[in-house]
Amino acid sequence: MQHQGERAPSKNRRDPSSPIGIFDSGVGGLTVVKAMQKELPAERLIYFGDTARVPYGSKSQVTIRRYAHDDTAMLMKHFPKMIIVACNTVSALALDVVERTGRGVPVVGVLEAGADLAVRRTLNGRIGVIGTQATVCSNAYELAINAIDPEIEVFSAACPLFVPLAEEGFVDHPATRLITEEYLEGLLRQGIDTLVLGCTHYPILKEMIGAVAGPGVRIIDSAEAVALSARETLAEAGMLDGSGRRMSPHLMVSDLPQKFRSLYRLFLGADVPDVELVEV
Repeated sequence: MQHQGERAPSKNRRDPSSPIGIFDSGVGGLTVVKAMQKELPAERLIYFGDTARVPYGSKSQVTIRRYAHDDTAMLMKHFPKMIIVACNTVSALALDVVERTGRGVPVVGVLEAGADLAVRRTLNGRIGVIGTQATVCSNAYELAINAIDPEIEVFSAACPLFVPLAEEGFVDHPATRLITEEYLEGLLRQGIDTLVLGCTHYPILKEMIGAVAGPGVRIIDSAEAVALSARETLAEAGMLDGSGRRMSPHLMVSDLPQKFRSLYRLFLGADVPDVELVEV
């Protein structure tokens, strides 16, 4: 189905008018859609949220890698010119699966983009990372940051309650503040000056996280970081869409399109386009 303002895809051929595919375990990746729309408004976005199998953060690595293949294969049906992994858990544990399944299509992961931006922003070389249990246990952010600068110290904390709080819209709820203070206490004691939001749900709570962290801590929004990285990658390849037209995203989910619609309004502050229910 062609959406309003959508150009017909090129058959088996990728050019600047080809879409950018984005996938996540559920709805959190909509923060990446929002950041991409702000950074690259002319690009055609195809988003797949695997809402039938969310969350990924508590699954085994074997399962996460299988899901990563399935999600990438879903997007490859639309012949994307780029794939953005909006799931930090997949970025941490299965980026190689996405690259292999993508068969040469450029892949940008939120984890690598967030790590790179954090290294550029820190002044004292002490970076905090918050994310799902799987992301934190993988040490993937620490490895990515230290691959850029081995001298930087990385401190991590899992924040499992942030996802349900974000999905409930509890952005300024007193309970959210208490939980945020609990989660960040240990990181702030370490003297961090930069904090990576290592889950795409967390930007919904960015204002609260920033208030608790204080003005001396730079907040790294992985959604914004990946949008900047995507722009750089496409520009270098000469694949930016220069049409100047603003495109509506094509949204696909594997379950609960009604819930997805309500969360789209919450995350993006706009009425949702059509949502397609697909089988994985």
